[in-house]
Amino acid sequence: MSIIAISTLVFFSIVIIILLTSKWKLNAFIALFLVSLFLALAVMPTRDIVTLMKEGFGNTMAATGFLIILGAIIAILLDKTGAAITLANYILSKTGEKNAAAALGITGFLAGMTIFCDSGFIILSGLAKSFSSKTKSAMPFIAGVLGCSLYTVHCLVPTHPGALAAAGILNVNIGNLVVAGIVFAFPGFLAAYFWVRWMTKGIEYSPSLEKEISVNSDEQISPTVLASFLPIAIPLLLIAIGSLLNILKLSAANSFVSIFVFIGQPIIALVIGVVFALRLLKNKTMATVNSVFETAIEKAGPILIVTAAGGMFGMIIKETGVGTSVGMALSYTGLGLAIPFLIAVILKTAQGSSTVAIITTASIVVPMLPVLGLESESGKLFTMLAMGAGSMMVSHANDSYFWVITKFSGIHADITLRVFSTATAIMGLTVFICVWIASLFFS
Repeated sequence: MSIIAISTLVFFSIVIIILLTSKWKLNAFIALFLVSLFLALAVMPTRDIVTLMKEGFGNTMAATGFLIILGAIIAILLDKTGAAITLANYILSKTGEKNAAAALGITGFLAGMTIFCDSGFIILSGLAKSFSSKTKSAMPFIAGVLGCSLYTVHCLVPTHPGALAAAGILNVNIGNLVVAGIVFAFPGFLAAYFWVRWMTKGIEYSPSLEKEISVNSDEQISPTVLASFLPIAIPLLLIAIGSLLNILKLSAANSFVSIFVFIGQPIIALVIGVVFALRLLKNKTMATVNSVFETAIEKAGPILIVTAAGGMFGMIIKETGVGTSVGMALSYTGLGLAIPFLIAVILKTAQGSSTVAIITTASIVVPMLPVLGLESESGKLFTMLAMGAGSMMVSHANDSYFWVITKFSGIHADITLRVFSTATAIMGLTVFICVWIASLFFS
């Protein structure tokens, strides 16, 4: 089958998922499963289909499963004990209700420098719901701002595996890339913030109803601000330390370093966060603790399934080869810095993973750097930033992060598509334009 025919099938499969989940309200897992199966049947040998679907589903489940369950436990505990409301009241007392979304966005931007966007969103989602409920702000606005703030640094700063691996392929100075990534991520976040605010303005989106969840009589006395903050802050701090130690490549032979490398892994850091969250319970009987765990697992189950199904769909699209084929075709157009950007855009949009998009783009682009006039140190740095901008857009139904935002925010997929997905396009374009303008002066 020709690449044009495959590209057409991939495009229509994405459109069908959007229609099934938004217009016809079909269950997201069923929609993703059926479309993945039919796309696979159309473009690849039948003997490989089941294996690929299981691999895509299983890999995503392995990558996000523990994070989602542990994050849900922390979120339930923060809500049940009143800690989420305590935090919301404290932050709002400092920023004012008018600036609540911006304050949460800045929190996400800072946290996102060191932790994965999906981990950060899961950890902060309870706080986002409390903000929405307390300020009567539309949940799509709050969720969109938080999602974008975490996402922009995830794609640009080499504390994350995609940017770090791509920097190794292109032999880019990591220190320069960290600074430049943060600098260029900020205008991307600002553009996304104003876009999300505009997209949710004048539309009757509902605020979160989180505050309507009843609190047990034993938990009526709200915990202190510090105690409420620790279940969120401790995991973020540990993950940040773990990421820093990995970047610095300090020897794990040192027992002190080994301990922090271990507890800095997102799963272990969240386990520690759960321990701090459990301390908030006034009634620590086994029945109460089990009730929290069961509620969290029930809440996490549907999110896990849909997120893994999104990974399955992304795997099928990746195996069609459409992203790589179109990317290679673009490499001969002579568009300079736009080439790594466009290749990353196509790969990201086609298969869903920003990490895969930027690493694959780096492998495609590295032999072309002399031809594109980008072989200098500054040229390679701007190439990295252009690829990072391209790997932001467009996050949609084949991206597991899209489903994390949708499910943990309690909003419909069509709203996430309208608000968050369009914001990722604005973000990527804004960052690329800034990078391109800067390259005119510093190349």
